[in-house]
Parts: sequence; structure tokens; C-alpha cells
Amino acid sequence: MAGLALVTGASAGIGLELARQLAGRGYDVLGVGASDRIHQLPSKLPAVHVIPVAVDLTTDEGVDDVWREIEATGRPLDVAALNAGASLGGAFLDTDLEAELRMIALNITSQVRLAKRVVRMMTERRQGRILITSSMSALTPTPYESIYGPTRAFLYSFAQGLREEMREHGVNVTALLPGATATDFHQTAGMGNTVFGSNDWKNDPALVAQLGIDALFAGKDHVIGGDRSTRWSAAQSKFLPERVKAKRFARASRPQ
Repeated sequence: MAGLALVTGASAGIGLELARQLAGRGYDVLGVGASDRIHQLPSKLPAVHVIPVAVDLTTDEGVDDVWREIEATGRPLDVAALNAGASLGGAFLDTDLEAELRMIALNITSQVRLAKRVVRMMTERRQGRILITSSMSALTPTPYESIYGPTRAFLYSFAQGLREEMREHGVNVTALLPGATATDFHQTAGMGNTVFGSNDWKNDPALVAQLGIDALFAGKDHVIGGDRSTRWSAAQSKFLPERVKAKRFARASRPQ
């Protein structure tokens, strides 16, 4: 029987491409999305069995619903790609607090709640793979996305710590740090009037997903999701002062 993979944020963008990569490796996919668009996933992955689940992961009930769907399969979970996430553009002075709290619930709380269930299931079998999508934004201050960047920094640190804990249990954890990617991510974040609003210069989500899945199966601790320029930018981040990185990021994220 084929293995089973969980992919959150699987309706479009990087999540959809992660699902495609896993399907290409022969995994059946339980794909999670926030809207009815997720129900189109089976037609996009016709070679494998797909279980689409439309839930709101910003709620505890949504996370519980996902886990009930996994348990209902009667199958162990072999791969978990915890990829769902969102951003909110604009100056912190002006942005809506409730929207930011929902983003924290999606980007952090739901990931931790799902990860808790995933690691306990995988530990029982002493095998499994977990991919946690962070971002290049984890490596820099993110003015005009002032809450988003810290949520991604949390996930990067969480993935690295969890990886070390899970080594003795036969479970691999890899962090994927995409650079700017050509999806509707920044448009949804209300950043269409920024440099990030244009997809003309960004990475192909298929490339980002391929790098992530390849790194996961190679047992790497993390991978930068993007082209050579993206990787060079990540390398620079190790040496640049935070104030310099903040100014550089603001040039792309400030509303125009």
C-alpha cells in the first residue's frame, strides 16, 4: 500500500506543489485547505488517492477535524508537510489586531497543535518525515510585515529544535525556507502595492517545493527554497546587521 502524506495549505502555491511532489513519489495525499478550492485537488493529482479536507486551521476545531480525517483512514502518517500560512502587509500602527491574531493562530498555534499529534504517531512507529515551511523572512526583521516575520522565525527555530529531539525516534524534521515565490501570497496579504506584489521576479513554486521535498528525503536540517540569487541572499543574511536587513526589507514591503 502507498504511504500517506499530510499537506496543509495544499489548495495552491507551494502547498499544491508539495502535494504534487509527494504524489510523484507515490504517496496518497490528505490535502488541507481553508476554502472549497481544496476539493479540486483530486483532479490535480489523478495518479494517487487524495482526501481533500476544507477546514479553518485558525481554530482548535479545525485542527481536530484534520486529525479525525487522518484517523478515519486507518493508516499511519508517513509524511507531514506543515505548510499552511499567511501574512498581513502594512504598518503595524495601522494593521488590524484581530487579523494579526488570526495569522498567529494559523502560522504558529495550528502548526504546534498538528505537530504534537504527528510526532506522537510517528514516534510509535519509529519512522516518519516532517517538513515545516518557514520562510527567508525568518532570517531578517520584516517591517511592514512586522508580525509575519517573527511567526516564521518561530517555525524555523521550532523545526531545528524538534529535529534534534526526534533523531532518537527515527523521525526526520526539515525546515523549508522559501524566498519570494510567484503565488498569490502577497496579493492575499494586501501587498499588491509593494515590490513584493509583482510575481515577475520571484521563484517558481514548483522549484521551491522540489527543493523542500528533496531536502526532506535527504534528511537535511533545512533548505533555502529558491534559485541561486535567493541562496546568496540567505548567505548574506548571516553577516548583515539587523538594522541593515530591516532597511533592505522595507524597500520591498513598504506600500508605494
